[in-house]
Amino acid sequence: MRYIIYARKSTEEDDRQILSIEAQLHELEEFAAKEKIDIVASIQEAKTAKEPGRTKFAKMLEMIEKGKADGILSWHPDRLARNSVDGGKIIHLVDQGRIKSLKFPTFWFEPTPQGLFMLQIAFGQSKYYVDNLRENVIRGMKQKVRNGVWPCLAPIGYLNNPKTRGIDLNKKKSGKVKKLFELYASGNYNLRELTDWARQNNLKSNLERELTPGKIQSILKNIFYLGLMKYNGEVFQGTHKPIFSKKLFDKVQQVMKEKGKPHKEKKHYFAFLGLMTCRSCGCSITAELQKGHHYYRCTKKKQKCDEKYVREESLAEQFQNYLQKVSLSSQDTEKVLFELENEEAEAKEKAKVDVQNLKTKLTEVEQKLEKLLDVYLTEVITTEEYTLRKQRLLNQKLSISEQIRDFETKGLSWLEPAREFVKSLNQAANLLSSQNNTEMTTFLKNIGSNHILRNREFIFTPKIEYKLVAERSEANQNSLTFPFWCRGQDLNLHDLAATGF
Repeated sequence: MRYIIYARKSTEEDDRQILSIEAQLHELEEFAAKEKIDIVASIQEAKTAKEPGRTKFAKMLEMIEKGKADGILSWHPDRLARNSVDGGKIIHLVDQGRIKSLKFPTFWFEPTPQGLFMLQIAFGQSKYYVDNLRENVIRGMKQKVRNGVWPCLAPIGYLNNPKTRGIDLNKKKSGKVKKLFELYASGNYNLRELTDWARQNNLKSNLERELTPGKIQSILKNIFYLGLMKYNGEVFQGTHKPIFSKKLFDKVQQVMKEKGKPHKEKKHYFAFLGLMTCRSCGCSITAELQKGHHYYRCTKKKQKCDEKYVREESLAEQFQNYLQKVSLSSQDTEKVLFELENEEAEAKEKAKVDVQNLKTKLTEVEQKLEKLLDVYLTEVITTEEYTLRKQRLLNQKLSISEQIRDFETKGLSWLEPAREFVKSLNQAANLLSSQNNTEMTTFLKNIGSNHILRNREFIFTPKIEYKLVAERSEANQNSLTFPFWCRGQDLNLHDLAATGF
């Protein structure tokens, strides 16, 4: 009787279980010599048997069906099959008489009803082992997530710590990941441009692969960078350190949503297109090229409109006039920022009461999460309702935690917006120097709303802080100087905080 030796290991990686096949072959060859078994072929395979589809296993069965061999010699039935499909093939060939003998050094088998029954039990036990192992792994991963630890490969910007089994910041990449979000949040970069930026700055995946636009998009959507984890559709609080704030993440999602809207292909580029609407009829303002100049006019889609054309140069001059009123030189910007730093220490003391209130709110949210879990476990609400409510509460918890962190590290919450406000005034001054119409449009969108065109005149509603600065500038007929508008009665950043900027 002719036999085929079949030896298998469970992984295709050369550095894992590499001795497994060698050990099997050694034992099987000794067993064949001892039992005087005729070996016509030896097949080794590095492939898991928990799923059907092994190439060399199929080749072995083909040889048997063609009559090139009558039996199989293997270490144990679990080397042949750990799934019901492959196990069924073996038993079927034994029933047909194609496989006349199966020999195992560690398992007895005869092609009798009792032998087939025992073989079915062995295959069943092998499948049960795989299924049970899978369940245990899944259960362990779920528990790990509940404990706030990511059980899978860490995303770019983080590293898996083999000692603590936790997730650590990747100091070389986390800063670049944050910059990636900041660039996209600016609205000046698309996914392909970010892909080029990542290549130029040597930002690769943790497996050192080049990032693609699709991968960049996945990174920009990943809540893991906020300290949260999404596993099987459910959001969990992670123990890993966030790379940036929720404010930046939300900004990125908003920009992505806007960029996701369909856009018509533009034959010509008009810097101020999309900024204004018509005051007379409410229609959008469109643009066209006439005699080498850009003109803006009402689309007149709703009704007849008498609003006249206006040249881009005229609009740019109006924009610049407004920017002049809210601009702050670099020298004065440094002075104001210095004053804000001096107020920070005092602000931290005053913020203690607010921090305590926020911590109380945080405790209330945590209690709600516990109650929500109790309600879910008693089957009062569905899994979908539980997941949705839990995500909302986790978002609240994250926002409150960020506010606490801001108070404790930066002082009162108005200080950071105040700094950004001062920097934006300096940005206005820089735009006057560069005369970049595209950035000018973005700036005007950010500092106000209701941008309209009336009788060739640009009008909009600026945010309260910019409105106050512009009014004081007009009243004094001078450019803003320090400390006139910051520390005086006319405009105080602390008071402006109450207005919500």
